[in-house]
Parts: sequence; structure tokens; C-alpha cells
Amino acid sequence: MAIDTTNPLPDALDTPRLSTRDKLVLFVLCAAQFMVALDFSVLNVALPVLGTDLGMSRSALQWAVTAFALPSGGFLLLFGRIGDLFGRRRLFLAGLALFGAASVLATVAWDPASFLTGRALQGLGAAAIVPTGMSLLTTTFPEGPARDRALGISGTLLSLGFTVGMVAGGTLTDTFGWRSTMGLLTLFALIVLPLAPVLLRESRTPDRPRLDVPGAVTVTGALLALIYALSTAADHGFGRADVVTTLITGLLLLAAFVRIESRSAQPLVSLPMLRRRTVAWGNIGGLVTFSMMSTVVFVLTLYLQEVLHLSAFETGLVFGVQGVLSAVAGIYAPRVIGRYGPRRTLVGSLVGQGALIAALLGLGTGDLSVWLATAAVSLASMCHLGAIISYGITVTSGVPDEEQGLATGLVTSTQQIGITVGIPLLGVLATTSPDLLTGVHTVLALDAVLVLAAAVLVAVGLRVRSGAVETQPLGAR
Repeated sequence: MAIDTTNPLPDALDTPRLSTRDKLVLFVLCAAQFMVALDFSVLNVALPVLGTDLGMSRSALQWAVTAFALPSGGFLLLFGRIGDLFGRRRLFLAGLALFGAASVLATVAWDPASFLTGRALQGLGAAAIVPTGMSLLTTTFPEGPARDRALGISGTLLSLGFTVGMVAGGTLTDTFGWRSTMGLLTLFALIVLPLAPVLLRESRTPDRPRLDVPGAVTVTGALLALIYALSTAADHGFGRADVVTTLITGLLLLAAFVRIESRSAQPLVSLPMLRRRTVAWGNIGGLVTFSMMSTVVFVLTLYLQEVLHLSAFETGLVFGVQGVLSAVAGIYAPRVIGRYGPRRTLVGSLVGQGALIAALLGLGTGDLSVWLATAAVSLASMCHLGAIISYGITVTSGVPDEEQGLATGLVTSTQQIGITVGIPLLGVLATTSPDLLTGVHTVLALDAVLVLAAAVLVAVGLRVRSGAVETQPLGAR
């Protein structure tokens, strides 16, 4: 069903009350999603302290983030299909158990290898939790006001998860050390895991789709190879044999993935769907907004602590302001989209994000830089959230009912891949620079240029004109 952009928010008066059991089910599913959102942010402000404790170089710190994000994005579609086939509840529980065990390993890690292994296993657990949790939510609550309310609560908590993660990460790191951030995730898993089997009912699709294992293997292998090649090349150059080999391997696997998907009866990614103008350009906008904003958060974390010498707690407060304003943007963005349309909102949000990232080029070593960083990244995040909501609506609106699963799968995959690729592509320019402040400026300049260029391309691709009214159906090709 296409999303109604003329009335994006349901009338609270028409929304039915949830039963006690429904509230408990919603608590379990939202707590699991909140836990995953925490994992994306709780460790960020602890990275410098973690690196010193485990003996990780500054250039290796990006893998603390990438080791989680890569498997969580690479296996997302495959695990979603496995849940459809063998049971979403079963895979959801398995993902929770794996995530909890991996969090224990990351908490007690004794060297970089054991820590990164724990992070990668957390990512695998998250790849099982995210799609099955969303499917369990939509199958538990019937389409209409009840589901809208459940999805609204879930989305709000996901946004708050990032904010709480940044603030809690700083507080815990300063008080108990960086290991307590991973211990917090273990605690969440221990709370949710015993309740889930009691409250959740099994759910699977009746048509039992065939697994596209070749597609999943090739796209995951391609991402792994390309991320490794780009990350290593940024540190050591493109002349190394392992960089050349993995780069070529990644490109070949990506080409094989496209070929496999074009012939698969039930592909992980529908190539005909990607030919839809709104799907293709909407996802490009989503990919850019996610990848570039995650890079900004990464380099600012290093800048605030290593250039301005803020504590982990003070750094968390900076990003706490960012999170609060993002939550405010989440409330008002649907109203903006309802008035101006999702396409124009997407383009405008990208322009705002790019311009505010460019403002961060004024960062220096003085005290005023803290206020500039706080204001600019917070306002940029408001634009970022507007882009997130509008790209999701752009991609899924006008898509037939039978293809909604594929469209929403692309939206989720774009989010995970965007978080995965941004830091390796640009973040390493800061971590490998002899002067960190110069490296941060280089990253921010490239980041702003890419976001603004994407805004222009998306505007042209979606045929967005200044002052134009979106009267054409969103699903038009």
C-alpha cells in the first residue's frame, strides 16, 4: 500500500488503545531495536580511550564501527528471507542470543582481535534482529491506526537510541571505563531475551520463498572486499598487492551479484524495481545522507577529544544536543513532507545538511569551536532526519502491494550500507593525517561537497523544480 503523504501522521484521537499484551509485545520489540540503535552510538565517544587500552592505532579505530556495521548490513536481506522461511520469532530469538553473547566477548576483550570479533558477531546478531523484529511488529499489529501507532513509537525510540547512546557512552566511559558501554548492551539482551519467547508468536510467510543464497554470498563478499581495499588503501596506498587483489575481487563479486539478481526468480534486490525513478534516486539520497552523516559523527568524536581535549562525558553532551534536535525534527518532518512533498523535502534536506557540514570547516582550537560544532552538527542532523524520512516515503510510495516488501528491504539495506561505507571511505583521511585538525577539515570539505552534489543529482533525477508542486504520482517511473 502506498504511503499517504497528504496525512503522514494519524490522528491521535482515532488511534485505538493497545491492550496490556500488545504493550508488552511492543516493549520487547522496541527494546531490541533500541539496543541495536544504542550499539551504533554508545561506543563512539569511547573510541580514543578504547584505542589506548587495547593498543589500537588511530587508523584502526574505524574498524570498531565498521566491524559491526558491515555484517549487520551485508546479511540483513538474507536473514530477513530466512526469517520468512523458517520463522521470524525463531530467528529473532537466535539473533538476541548471539548479540548478547557477542556483547559479553566485546566487554571482556583482551586484544584488538577479540574485540573486533565480538563487534562482528554483534553485527550478525543485529542483522537477524532488525528485519525479523520489524516483521513481527507489522504482523502483530493490523494495518491501520494500531500499526501506525506502533511504528511511530518504534521510530521515536530508534531516534532516541542514538541520543541516549552518545550521552550514556560518555558517562559510562568516564565513570566505569569503555568496557561498561558493551556491558550495557549485554544488560539489554538479558532483559529482552527471557521475555521474547513468552510474548512473541511465530510468524512466517505462507508462500515460503526460496533463499537467494548466491546473491547474499556475492553481495556480502563484495562489500567485505571493497571496504577492506578502500580502508587499507587510505592507510598504505593502492600499490599493495592485497589492496589490488581485494579491490578487483570486490568489483567482480559485485558484477556477479548483478548477474545473479537479474536471473533469480526471488532476488534479494529486485533490479526492475531499481529502475523506478523514485526508488533509484530516493535510495541514492538515502545512501549519501547516512554515509556522510556517520562520517561527520566519527571525525567530530576524534576532534572534540583529541584536539579540544573534551572528556568522553562532555563529548557525549555535544551529541546529546544533536539527538534532542533530531527528535524534534522527527516530530515536524512529516508535516513539512505533507506540505512540500517528499521529493522536495529530500532535496532541501540534503542541501541543508551539506551547507551545515561546510560550516564546520570553521572549527579550530579555540573555545568557540565547541559551540560551533554543537550548533552546526545538531542543525545538520535535523536536516539529516528530514532526509531519512523523506527518502523512505519517496522510495515506498506508489509501489504496488506485492512489491512493498522489496521496496522496504531496499530502504533498510541502504541505511545499513550507508552507515558501513562512509567511515572507511572518508574517515580514514582524518585518522591517517599527520595533523588531525587538517585531516578533519579535509574530510568535512569532501563530505559537504558530496552531499551537495547528491542534492543536485537527486533533484534532477526526481525532476524536482523550484516552486513546483508534486502532482505526479510518486510511483511514476
